[in-house]
Amino acid sequence: MGAFSSYLDVRKLILHFLQEDIGTGDITSNNVVPNHTVVHATVACTSPSSSITCGLEEAKTVFDICGCNAQPALRDGSAVRKGDIVMNIIGEARSVLKAERTALNLIMRMSGIATITREFVNLTHKYYPEVKIAGTRKTAPGLRYFDKKAISIGGGYSHRMRLDDMVLIKDNHLAAAESIERTIQTARDNVGSAIRIECEVKSIEEAVRAANAGVDVVMLDNFSPSEAERGVRAIRELHSCDEVEIELSGGINLGNVIDYAKAKPNIISVGYLTHSSRAIDYSLSILMKN
Repeated sequence: MGAFSSYLDVRKLILHFLQEDIGTGDITSNNVVPNHTVVHATVACTSPSSSITCGLEEAKTVFDICGCNAQPALRDGSAVRKGDIVMNIIGEARSVLKAERTALNLIMRMSGIATITREFVNLTHKYYPEVKIAGTRKTAPGLRYFDKKAISIGGGYSHRMRLDDMVLIKDNHLAAAESIERTIQTARDNVGSAIRIECEVKSIEEAVRAANAGVDVVMLDNFSPSEAERGVRAIRELHSCDEVEIELSGGINLGNVIDYAKAKPNIISVGYLTHSSRAIDYSLSILMKN
């Protein structure tokens, strides 16, 4: 998954999250919980609605760093209901409690993103199975890998991880440029044919110009559903899906995504997946001690 795909990279991020939460130590547990007390704990979904669980691998890493033995009871992407146990943990009570909040935060956030992504995917695929529901870079700093993974677990397309993944020419780039055609040609001359180029446009006329200039993807940004349909049709009259992909973006939500899917784009990108998804409730319970 792009730049943060290795286990060591992810582990470093999680270690930073733990350091942020623990500080100099868990002053409560260290002063009220007897040292070396070994416990068995579980993590269970407490959300009243069915959802998709995600982040179990990352939560396991949190507990591992804290010296606990954590075993997921389900796979990421599994459907869960209230009361379902997703993880079993054995370890010293102080260590389990040290890891608890960070592990739950990751599961709750990632499950929320995976769940809403699956809703978008299921909804749009009823009308146009070929469309990809994509995430954006509208993520909280430090959480991009986790947010993007959750989108993938939910059945979506992670899209760009970082600015160096592909060329995406947006309105502010064009504001400082000579023309759409010149900007696209300059980008192609500089990056070559191996790097994909996408161009954001604000009108059907700009969309056709960008497609004709040789981009790989045209992004119709903040188009109404009817405008998007006309824009897709205008591009498809000149270029096939193999030549130019079409992405729709801007103001798309569960209430209107079907209307956009009917335009039959290749990609629908939805910032809501990462900037406004609701966390799924999970809790940790200590069941017994040795």
